[in-house]
Amino acid sequence: MAERQGQTGYRAVILPISALLMATAFLIMGSGVQVLALPIRAEILDFSNITIGLLGTGYFAGFVVGCLFDPRIIRTAGHIRTFAALVAVASAVVLLHAIVRDPLIWILCRFLTGLCFAGISLVLESWLHDYADNTNRGVVMSTYVGINLTVMTIGQMIATGFEPSRFEALAISSILVSFAAVPVALTRSAQPAPVVEVRFRPRYLFKLSPAGFVGCFLIGMAHGAFWTMTPVVARGAGGGDIGYAAWFMSAAVIGGALAQAPLGKISDRMDRRVLLVSICVLSAIIGFFVIQMLGTQYAHWAAFFFGAVTLPAYAVAAAHVFDFTPKDDIVEASSALLMVNAAGSAIGAPLSAGFIDLMGGQGLYWFNAIVQAALIGYVVWRMRIREAPPEEIKVQYDFAATSPVLSSSATDLEHGIGNGRK
Repeated sequence: MAERQGQTGYRAVILPISALLMATAFLIMGSGVQVLALPIRAEILDFSNITIGLLGTGYFAGFVVGCLFDPRIIRTAGHIRTFAALVAVASAVVLLHAIVRDPLIWILCRFLTGLCFAGISLVLESWLHDYADNTNRGVVMSTYVGINLTVMTIGQMIATGFEPSRFEALAISSILVSFAAVPVALTRSAQPAPVVEVRFRPRYLFKLSPAGFVGCFLIGMAHGAFWTMTPVVARGAGGGDIGYAAWFMSAAVIGGALAQAPLGKISDRMDRRVLLVSICVLSAIIGFFVIQMLGTQYAHWAAFFFGAVTLPAYAVAAAHVFDFTPKDDIVEASSALLMVNAAGSAIGAPLSAGFIDLMGGQGLYWFNAIVQAALIGYVVWRMRIREAPPEEIKVQYDFAATSPVLSSSATDLEHGIGNGRK
């Protein structure tokens, strides 16, 4: 750590972790291809909407299981070997979607993909957190998150260059995921400390912050529906055009990316629950505008603003939980919230598919509105029971606290998370 002190230039900070960032880019780009291509391919194969929703359930359930068990693999095999093994499995599983047409096999494949991506993300992010210190953490994490969102969009654009009924898009995804292993396998950077297994105590987490806990679960339901079913809905609205679906998804992701940091900073200056209720109201309202604009040239703008008020909600809810979390329990709370969010996603994806069966594409946004209304009602009720945390104990918004999987080293996060550290 001492040798990095004084390295404040962007190049000096980023160059030592360039291999990790390159691996991230390949991995998420390959994932971006899957996010768009798999639901559309499933629809072409005459999978029902419920079945497509269950593909999302499989992925998010696998992610939860991966969060629980992948740390044991990392402790046994080390970061590099674990990363290479999980990348190999994730790459191979993608190709099974091109070979097998059995929905149950597809759901199992998505489960394995979620399990692998949880462990891969854990390796990458624990490595980044181990490298970062108080002087460069903002640069490191903002670069990491920026790469994630940028290459996710690029991956979706790559998918538009191939006919979804054929195998080429999935082959490209497999190639990109495989390439992710190369920079990590060849890196000379020191591996981080072994990952420490954390406990999952949902009752304890609920007692810390009922509003934040329930918020993360319900937000997961809305997000699971968005990521799983939007490509199908957008493609249908665009007359079967995969390019229309890709631009629609990308607009929403870009909107969420641009709004993430500003909304996080705003939440530092007010009762986070007020902001959470506000963006939930906007999400429901803008969702109805999306319904009116689906299939038109203005739908992408509606998607942009929908993403801007929908996708950052998890970060706001999680930060509210951290406001009440003791310093020693931060890592446990972070990991548990991710699993709660993924559990909500696993439930939300097939439920939203049922709404689409009943109402067509607009059912996705009616489902979102119902989930947002439930969240608004619960948070408002909690605001009448419990006051906002005092300003002196509020945590400060940090990319490190809202990234997909957190480091197991609590000391890396002390500068911005935990009671009494503003």
